[in-house]
Amino acid sequence: MSKPQVLILHADGSNRDHEAAQAFEASGAAADIVHINQLRTKEKRWDAYQLLVLPGGFTYADALGSGKLWALDLNTYFNEEVHTFVESGKPVIGICNGFQALVKSGILPGQRSAVSAQRSASNNTATLTFNAEGHFECRWVVLKPQSQRCVWTCGLSDLIECPVAHGEGRFLLNDPDDLAVLQAQDQIALTYAQADGSAAHGAYPVNPNGSIGDIAGVCNPRGNVLGLMPHPEDHIAAYQHPRWTRGESGRLGLRLFENGVKYAREM
Repeated sequence: MSKPQVLILHADGSNRDHEAAQAFEASGAAADIVHINQLRTKEKRWDAYQLLVLPGGFTYADALGSGKLWALDLNTYFNEEVHTFVESGKPVIGICNGFQALVKSGILPGQRSAVSAQRSASNNTATLTFNAEGHFECRWVVLKPQSQRCVWTCGLSDLIECPVAHGEGRFLLNDPDDLAVLQAQDQIALTYAQADGSAAHGAYPVNPNGSIGDIAGVCNPRGNVLGLMPHPEDHIAAYQHPRWTRGESGRLGLRLFENGVKYAREM
């Protein structure tokens, strides 16, 4: 069986694309890092790929913050292509800056509650804004898989450890009541947790940015699109753990990518 083809979307300022490529290749896929201009000139074609990745980084130097310009690229140049990819059910993942772009473009959370729809015609019901502590966070965190709807976390029960590296990772909802909507739709894919897996309850630095509901990652209603702030691609091998020389190992982020590749292969 041929390997699923992964489109890793690169924009000026992306800097985690090679780590994402390594994670997908370790999971049995073939990764292709493609600059957005290659798609605009038709040098590369969207329909040649089975998975889409928006990697981390600081696109366009984060000049306007939170992936806003990258989201503008998606909505201006690739609106039809991206929505066709999403609506086809193909797996999509946005990490850190990529998560910001998915939220700012309205792809995630991917629905509007009745209350939010009355307030705004925008597709954006959520945002990723400045960390509650007011500074850049670079530390390892513990993630707890939650959603069985999300193809990336379905079947996962073990905790995941990986780093965060962001200044604008605080996930907030325009209407706090929409948290219940995400919970009811099983769209909360990953939450920040204590080392033993118990709830963070907003405690810093377990929840490093102050996200509502300790949310580290969300999926769309269908479950094929995942956005998360932490970097599971930075923990796909035991030696990447900061305390591996002291005997600590496990809780790899690799399982998320293996799930995505498995799903793409079975489509």
